[in-house]
Amino acid sequence: MTSIEPMGQPRVRWGILGTAAIARNKVVPGLQRSAWCDVTAVASRDVARARAMAADLGIPRAHESYDAMLDDPDIDAVYIPLPNHLHVPWSIRAAEKGKHVLCEKPIALSAREARLLLAVRDATGVQIAEAFMVRMHPQWLAARELLSTGRIGDLRLIAGHFSYYRRDPQDIRSRVEWGGGAMMDVGCYGVMLARWLFATEPSDVIALLDRDPELGVDHLGSVMMRFPSGQATFTAAGQLARHQRVTLFGSHGRIEVEIPLNAPPDRRCRIIIDDGMDTFGGGAEVVSFPAVDQYTRQGDHFARAVRGIEPFPISLEDSIANMAVIDAIFRSAETGAWEAPE
Repeated sequence: MTSIEPMGQPRVRWGILGTAAIARNKVVPGLQRSAWCDVTAVASRDVARARAMAADLGIPRAHESYDAMLDDPDIDAVYIPLPNHLHVPWSIRAAEKGKHVLCEKPIALSAREARLLLAVRDATGVQIAEAFMVRMHPQWLAARELLSTGRIGDLRLIAGHFSYYRRDPQDIRSRVEWGGGAMMDVGCYGVMLARWLFATEPSDVIALLDRDPELGVDHLGSVMMRFPSGQATFTAAGQLARHQRVTLFGSHGRIEVEIPLNAPPDRRCRIIIDDGMDTFGGGAEVVSFPAVDQYTRQGDHFARAVRGIEPFPISLEDSIANMAVIDAIFRSAETGAWEAPE
């Protein structure tokens, strides 16, 4: 599915700050499908890697350093897929160079660190946003609309599970000091979705985290969040069989999202709406959505924000609030008690 034409607006020229797999395999191809975006350059500390990625993906320029990218006058916006501990420093440097910033999740290592971006955004006037692409997928927009219309009654419980298996000491997810671990990698989605769907903040959270005895990163976590009108629970794991699912339970039905995070760009996605008439799904309705690249839609939305047409769906303030909940999760895992986001 192609994106909507920009109606005479100039395309946003993108630079990719790094050659991470998420950039190479997902984000750059998605941006290249967008009518609003041009991927103009890629940068790496190893220029050979930048040149290889540029050649593979048809990107016109390869810069030999991140700073060279930020000094390029033909770049309007940068996408930052660097390790988590580099998100805030390079977002700040990019913004101070006048570049709009779309930063991979999680946007920071803590809410305190994320708040550093507010002053920079306000001083420079650029867009700084976190790349939660799922918020732009039609299946999630439909699920949220169904909640707002009362299709399943009052939302009372959100239950999610996100897992994959990857245990590699060389992987950035395996470095505690770099913000590695399953909670930062996929648990951040569980927090974001619960806050978005309940449309409010949790009062407190409680969590149990198991850590890899050698690597030190959390590889299995269970979280419960208490909201004014219900609860949200999720598990996040980096050393379990690959699986993901989110189910929204209301007073009169449920909505199940089959592929909540990694929605494929080349085939349809489904949600299941069940009125709960029996335990066998006798009252279930399956709604499918045409194939869509959620990274393309993310690029469209960010480009329109850059051009002043509409705000990006995820504000920086929202991202800071998300990090505050994640902070509380890690505190709870240490104290064994309910912790309130600060």
